[in-house]
Amino acid sequence: MHTNYKIILNPTAAKGKAGERAPEIESLLAAKGIKHQVFMTKAVWHAAELARDAAGEGYDVVVAAGGDGTANEVINGLMLSMARGEKAPTLGVLSVGRGNDFSYGADVPNGLEACVEALRLGSERPMDVGRVTGGFFPEGRYFGNGIGVGFDTIVGLEAAKMKHVHGFMAYVFGALRTFVIYPKAPAITLDLDGNAGPGPKGRHFELQSHQISIMNGKRMGGTFFMAPHASNHDGLLDLCLAGCLTRRDMIALIAGYTKGSQASHPKITLGRATHFSIQAPGGGLVCHADGETICIDGNSLVVECLPSKLNIIHDEATAAATIARWEEGKA
Repeated sequence: MHTNYKIILNPTAAKGKAGERAPEIESLLAAKGIKHQVFMTKAVWHAAELARDAAGEGYDVVVAAGGDGTANEVINGLMLSMARGEKAPTLGVLSVGRGNDFSYGADVPNGLEACVEALRLGSERPMDVGRVTGGFFPEGRYFGNGIGVGFDTIVGLEAAKMKHVHGFMAYVFGALRTFVIYPKAPAITLDLDGNAGPGPKGRHFELQSHQISIMNGKRMGGTFFMAPHASNHDGLLDLCLAGCLTRRDMIALIAGYTKGSQASHPKITLGRATHFSIQAPGGGLVCHADGETICIDGNSLVVECLPSKLNIIHDEATAAATIARWEEGKA
């Protein structure tokens, strides 16, 4: 039984709408009899600091209330707590961000009331954590959902430049601008170790690549199913590797990503592994982890899966419904 919940609420998530829901969150938690305290984040990385200190303060559950960025910081904080020898509290999530891709892949409900009920029930399971090393983070940065290298990261950076356009439309305009400039695909080598399946445990690729996704979860950008059958508790990360793409190829793949049907495209390679090494001797790696920028012109990244590092509260009905949708061929 969980007894003491630390709620870390990012008031700027969902363009400020998450903060407006603070009274509703308080009311729902009180109605369910959940002993808790709510802490509002005040700056970048504050959520990580709050999560890092939770174990020493006696909390047995830390709840990320926000979007994917909030969940990412909380995961990093919990991992930092473990690094100093503490037992990390269980991770909970209140899905009050925009995309909520991490929540989707972790079988956390989308509605706030359903999320609070999941916290009350307290059904937990182990969760793998990813770590990417390189770029701005030579010491490593943890992630819960996945990393993107190439096109989708560039789109995100272009969208962030928009001063008067926000949300989905900023991403649309960012994509259009990226299509206009259409950066050259960098030459990379990619090595996988510990991959699942028959044959030798390892694969090696040398190619030009416009897009690499390495996923612990299923979806990115609220719409794009880069790894629709991924599981965040199987000890593996899922790879979706695109080669050198024309603009027409990219348009077709974007449509495929929205359905999770990209496996049939001739320039897509899928795989699963515990460890990935991405090298670009000429530079050009542009990478994000859970939406947080890792590098903008990198030449070396190492990505690894850390199996069952945290426990997360999930909803079994949500998990069953997600599996059923994919079995029926529906995202």
